[in-house]
Amino acid sequence: MKEYVIGFQHVGIPTKDMEASTKFYEAIGFDVMYETIDESNGAKVKFFKQKDLVFEVYESTDVTMTTGSIDHISIDVTDVEKVYEEINKMGMNNLNDEIHFLPFFEKGVRYFIIEGPNKEKIEFNQYV
Repeated sequence: MKEYVIGFQHVGIPTKDMEASTKFYEAIGFDVMYETIDESNGAKVKFFKQKDLVFEVYESTDVTMTTGSIDHISIDVTDVEKVYEEINKMGMNNLNDEIHFLPFFEKGVRYFIIEGPNKEKIEFNQYV
C-alpha cells in the first residue's frame, strides 16, 4: 500500500448552510479552489484550500451538527485500481464499495471508501 500513497487529499465536511461555511472558511484564510454541483443530488460542493490543507464541504440533509461530524478523510493515491485490489485482498472493503468517478477538477477523480475500526470513513482518491 505504501507504494501507492502520495499523501493527504482532503477532509470531507457536510454542511446544512454552504453560505455560512464559505464565510467561515474564507474568514480563517482559506480560498475556494473548486466548486460544483453534485449532479446526483443537486448539492453544492466546494473545496477550500490553504497551503496544502484541503477541506471538501458539501451540502447534506444528514448533518449531525455535533462534535465529530466530519464525514471522511481522503488519501491521495497513484493507482486507485491497485489500491482497490489490495484492499479487497486484505478483506478490508467492509462497505463493499466500488470505484466511483466524479467530474470534479479538470479531468475528474476516481475513488472508493472503506470504514476504519472507529467507524471513520477512509477515501482513496486518484485524480484522473
